[in-house]
Amino acid sequence: MATLTDTTNPSGRLIAASQVSGTVVYNPQGERLGKIEDLMIDKVSGRIPYAVLSFGGFLGIGDRYYPLPWPQLRYDTGMGGYVVNLDKRMLDNAPSYAAGATPDWNDDTWGRSVYGYYKTDPYWS
Repeated sequence: MATLTDTTNPSGRLIAASQVSGTVVYNPQGERLGKIEDLMIDKVSGRIPYAVLSFGGFLGIGDRYYPLPWPQLRYDTGMGGYVVNLDKRMLDNAPSYAAGATPDWNDDTWGRSVYGYYKTDPYWS
C-alpha cells in the first residue's frame, strides 16, 4: 500500500488541495491580493481550470470571489504564497461573483469570458 508523503513542504513539488485553500495570493510587487478559497477541478480530465480567489470585503463580509485561470498562478516559496501578475485595479474589474451566488461552471460562454479577461486560452481548448 502506498504511503502519503509530506505534501505541506513548501519546497516540494506537490501540495494537497486542502493545503491550497487559504493560501495567500500576492501580486509581483508583494501586495496581498486575497487568498485562495477553493479549486475547481475538471472531473474528467483531472485538470485544474480555476483557483477561486477571495478579494475585497472586510473580515470576510462583502468578499467577492474571482475565478483565476490556474496557469496564471505561480507558487513562490520565499513568499509562502501564490503570485499572479495582477494589480488590485485589474482585479476590481475581473469576472467575479458574490458570496452565496454560484456561477454556472459548465457554461462555456462564461468560462471564455473569464479566460478572455486574463488573456489565457481556455483549458478545454
